[in-house]
Amino acid sequence: MSGREAEESLRKKWDERHAGAEKAPLAAEVLQHNLHLLPAKGRALDLACGLGGNALLLARQGLQVSAWDISPVAIERLQGFVAEEGLQNLLAEVRNVERSPPPPGRFDLIIVSYYLERALIPSLIDALRPGGLIYYQTFTRIAVSSLGPQDPAYRLDDNELLRLFNGLHLRFYREENLLGDVLQGIRDVAMLVVEKPPVLRPAA
Repeated sequence: MSGREAEESLRKKWDERHAGAEKAPLAAEVLQHNLHLLPAKGRALDLACGLGGNALLLARQGLQVSAWDISPVAIERLQGFVAEEGLQNLLAEVRNVERSPPPPGRFDLIIVSYYLERALIPSLIDALRPGGLIYYQTFTRIAVSSLGPQDPAYRLDDNELLRLFNGLHLRFYREENLLGDVLQGIRDVAMLVVEKPPVLRPAA
């Protein structure tokens, strides 16, 4: 299968999934639980946004938001939500983020939920401005349910998310594994918030 054929197959898969979604999109737990860490203003990116639950919440908080996804169906539905709420600060676009990653130094915040492409992470870090934040949440290989992708390549190893963002300042992390009562807590996922070190100005 050629690269173009693979992209079309992936787009079709996500188009079908998003077309069948009935509920309004929800933001990821990592964002809902850490709204207090958001900057007061700035540019945010919801990468591989799906129906845009994260993007909508960020726009309601007053940030200038870009939302990118490979699925035209997802973006069309998100544009409908944007129009319903009259959100002038959210721009949703069809974009293959693996072929066209974000440019360097563009965003104050990037959020990724339930999407894992390890090779893209250095580009995400480069796309942050100094002092910028990355919110990330996705599935782990150690799980207590059948939710998420079955291919382990698309799931995180134990503490892998920490290693992928080594060098940034850790501000929040949660990964419960199989500890304690697995019927409680937030299982099957790892989530973090990291900060890109700000530029240190020399003392006067």
